[in-house]
Amino acid sequence: MDHLELNGKKFYYEEIAAYSFRNSIPINGYEAKVLEFCRNWLNGQQEFVVHTSGSTGTPKNITLTRAQMEASARRTVAFLHLQKNDRALISLNVEAISGMMMVVRGLMADLHLTIIEPIGNPLAFSKTEQPYDFISLVPLQLQTIITETPAKKLILDMAKGILVGGAPISDELAEAIKTIKAPIYHTYGMTETVSHIALRRLNGPEPELFYKAFPNIILAQDERGCLTIKGDVTDNQTIITNDLVKLHDDHTFEWLGRADNTINTGGYKVQLEKVEVALAQVLIKLAINCRSFVATVPDAKLGSKLIAVLETTTLPESAQKNIKTELAHFLPKFEQPRQYFYAAGFNSTASGKIDKAATLQKILDKQ
Repeated sequence: MDHLELNGKKFYYEEIAAYSFRNSIPINGYEAKVLEFCRNWLNGQQEFVVHTSGSTGTPKNITLTRAQMEASARRTVAFLHLQKNDRALISLNVEAISGMMMVVRGLMADLHLTIIEPIGNPLAFSKTEQPYDFISLVPLQLQTIITETPAKKLILDMAKGILVGGAPISDELAEAIKTIKAPIYHTYGMTETVSHIALRRLNGPEPELFYKAFPNIILAQDERGCLTIKGDVTDNQTIITNDLVKLHDDHTFEWLGRADNTINTGGYKVQLEKVEVALAQVLIKLAINCRSFVATVPDAKLGSKLIAVLETTTLPESAQKNIKTELAHFLPKFEQPRQYFYAAGFNSTASGKIDKAATLQKILDKQ
């Protein structure tokens, strides 16, 4: 391909490389970031600075080499059998590793790139007669497509492969995904591994419970039981994560939760992900359609008090009581939230994840 489409505008790679555009095309902030990255890549830049999300510790800037990024891109392109002129849709933050690597895959594989500023429903204005072969989404985007524009499911059905990452998959979304014909994969990876190093199929005859790493990715565990990763995408350095896993073989693992999401409340250790999964299941059972997460706040008696936050203005007292009753069937008392908070809308990070800290702070500031 000799061009990409960005927010409905056509930009030729020749003019991107020179950063000289026809007719003084107006460019907004997102478009400028996309074009600047493409220019640097097309001109052979060898190193790129990317901000991490904190998967391996405190968020920070790290430098990735072109060789690492090319190695990562080649694996995904080969796995999905992408070919020249295949159509790819990107509606992600290109300053985060997920969006950045989608662009790299497109440039390396000579794909027809359609890039739009991140929105809740990237297919809202897409035509079914122009499907995409390759799509990457965060769970909330996929949920929105399925819920708000069910007719667009035809576009999803015709893809060669759809990647979903950046956040856990809810039980409700997992069930909806099973009705889509195209292969959909939940990704595992981080900035330090140059996006995903493992995938698990979410639909098809046998949806997978465990992640399968790409070839030549070396997996192990540290003394905490957390995953370590080594390969060409890490520049052959061992990356130590904070993800607790169970290794089933050299290339297959089960994600158990975050080591830094294990909290102590009243002398009991609680894994926050376990509580979040149970809460999500209860909300689905009770037909309460909202997102949720669990967190902790300081407590004089318990040290840390477990709380739940629901993305809704409020709930009737009867609904609150039903949630607590149902949770008691899933969790022992010490794992049940002691208090419930409500937020009309959750804050989001640049990569589309729920910003739990910012959302909680917003709620507490109003108390």
